[in-house]
Amino acid sequence: MNSIPANRRGLSLAALLPALLLLAGASAIRAQQRPPAVPLIAHDPYFSIWSAADHLTDKNTTHWTGKRQPISGIARIDGKPYRFMGEDPSEVPAMEQVSLKVTPTHTTYEFQAAGVKLAATFFTPALPKDLDVLSRPVTYLTLTANSESAHDISVLIDVDPIIAVNSEDQPVTWGRSKAGNLTVLNVGSRDQHVLGRPGDDLRIDWGYFHLAVPDNESMPNKDGVPPVPRPWGPGIQLVASHTALQSFIKSGTLPSSDDMDMPLMPRDDAAHLAVMLPFGSVTGPVSRHVLLAYTEGQSIEYLGRKLRPYWQRNGQSVQDMLAQAESEYASLDKRGTRFDQDLTADLEKAGGPAYAQLAILAYRQTLAAHGFAADVDGTPLLFPKENFSNGCISTVDVLYPSGPFFLFFNPTLLQAQLKPVLEYAALPRWKWPFAPHDLGTYPLANGQVYGGGERTEDDQMPVEESGNLLILVAAMEKELGSSDFAREYWPQFTKWAEYLREKGLDPSNQLSTDDFAGHLAHNANLSIKAIEGLAAYADMARGLGKSDVAAEYGKLAHDMANRWEPMAKDGDHYKLAFDSPGTWSQKYNLVWDQILDFNLFPARIRQTEMAFYLKHINRFGLPLDNRKDYTKLDWSIWTATLADNPADWNAIVEPIGRWVNEGPSRVPLTDWYETKTGPEVGFQARSVVGGIYIKALADKSLAEKWRNRKEP
Repeated sequence: MNSIPANRRGLSLAALLPALLLLAGASAIRAQQRPPAVPLIAHDPYFSIWSAADHLTDKNTTHWTGKRQPISGIARIDGKPYRFMGEDPSEVPAMEQVSLKVTPTHTTYEFQAAGVKLAATFFTPALPKDLDVLSRPVTYLTLTANSESAHDISVLIDVDPIIAVNSEDQPVTWGRSKAGNLTVLNVGSRDQHVLGRPGDDLRIDWGYFHLAVPDNESMPNKDGVPPVPRPWGPGIQLVASHTALQSFIKSGTLPSSDDMDMPLMPRDDAAHLAVMLPFGSVTGPVSRHVLLAYTEGQSIEYLGRKLRPYWQRNGQSVQDMLAQAESEYASLDKRGTRFDQDLTADLEKAGGPAYAQLAILAYRQTLAAHGFAADVDGTPLLFPKENFSNGCISTVDVLYPSGPFFLFFNPTLLQAQLKPVLEYAALPRWKWPFAPHDLGTYPLANGQVYGGGERTEDDQMPVEESGNLLILVAAMEKELGSSDFAREYWPQFTKWAEYLREKGLDPSNQLSTDDFAGHLAHNANLSIKAIEGLAAYADMARGLGKSDVAAEYGKLAHDMANRWEPMAKDGDHYKLAFDSPGTWSQKYNLVWDQILDFNLFPARIRQTEMAFYLKHINRFGLPLDNRKDYTKLDWSIWTATLADNPADWNAIVEPIGRWVNEGPSRVPLTDWYETKTGPEVGFQARSVVGGIYIKALADKSLAEKWRNRKEP
């Protein structure tokens, strides 16, 4: 077809302006990338270290809770020290940070000073289908120096021992080990309170942190010949010493002996773990790497059973795990790079640059909010922590929003989250006719603690959690092509479906996941969840060959959906609560009607809602409902996924992209923030941001591609 000039088609500059502005905004987002906080090490709720600053040298690194866990980096170039990681010691000048790139499994900073370029890359091989690698608590830190003319370079990595305790007043001990061709420095709490401190704003105080350094390194070869391992030679130094950092700054060397005066508290000059990496005279790129790991022996207590980390389910020792991680470094980095490239490209195609940036920032955070354990028979079990909320473990209304991430990448991981909850719900001790809210307080999954717990119905979330579990199980079994869970837990699902049948269409005064403003009766969005939950139950019945049950509950869900519309209609939109005209809310639960092909609600409902939402978008996004200006990040993406066209999708997502790069709160991605001014209201580092992947999951061809993707 021949192209026709725009002015010949009747398109004015004014008509083209919105599209041009959209392209300009997308380009700005692509170029800008200023995350609220940058993931460096992200494995589980305890081993999770971030940089909450524009530059890696602006602040010391912290645990996701914001408590100090400094890892310092100093480069000596021709005898002069420069900082590239951490704000201390402030008298040492910082290298100029020239770029930052965050991909799903890598975070790379690039610096320059004195004619030398230095790249620092944190790589966590969080490959969702390789459970052995995914559960391995190792992050690789690779340092690459490059110069056009010869410069003598060495680098220090220094780790504060507070990384192994909850607070500075807890004594630590340290030492060194060998693991294959690795020399390993270790630090841990003297008292080892194994699984002894449940709660929210806490760090681990059992197990050991490991700084592992290979005895040789693959050196570059300028002739194109594959690199071969060569010994470091003289110059490499590892030491456990509280004077390592100052010694390197002053002399370029480390103390010759480890500190032996222990235990000591981190605040009382306890030994830091330090390694000096010699690069020698550099012309062209030269790389070195170290391994940063944390092992704890027992990670979760579930119904009284103390569970090992999944990587240790067959009794693998820490030494063997570290040695294996080192032997697989090059191949894993290649796999991770390919994974990053493929996923980033597909995310941009699915939702544009702003969406891709959001989803990439959510990737490691989603996984790192979980403890990955093995049951006594080796079955994988995944336990989310409700970070900066109440510290609950396996909260069902956390499983629900994060579900799209696991449905998209590997439904087996969702199965590993649902199994502990469903096993608990099947016990006689859970006597309520609705689903539980949680399994306890992290890391103790010994029974519900929220609301009335096992004691009373007070402050329970019956419609919310029952609908959540029915929808999640149906979605998971659709992806897996299996009815195993429906068969095993059918009595529980039947009980919950009967509850929703009676209570779901017009919910009573009760809590829901959007309970920030308190209890709410007649919640229209919660009603949608109940209706979709009943359709999910019918779907499971169909998979089990229970045709009569499937027909009965399928018809029930359709009838309830037909009744919902006149109850909720309020002129040009649908109400927050059936008895409250003049109110509105995001109807994000409608998204399952499309994804699971239930088709209960006519298209006009989501189209009417979308047209209304477009009139209420603030600078940083669409409010959750009419009561406040705050929103939920996960639900906003679900709501945007209801859009029938890219323009409406972008209208909701682009302000969120602006918020990510301009918002004032420098914390791991929060899911609850103000839409006018941008600050965090509450919550951070939670797994619920996995809900961002709902857009990718809704793209059926893309979801099928990633469901069937083979790891290289």
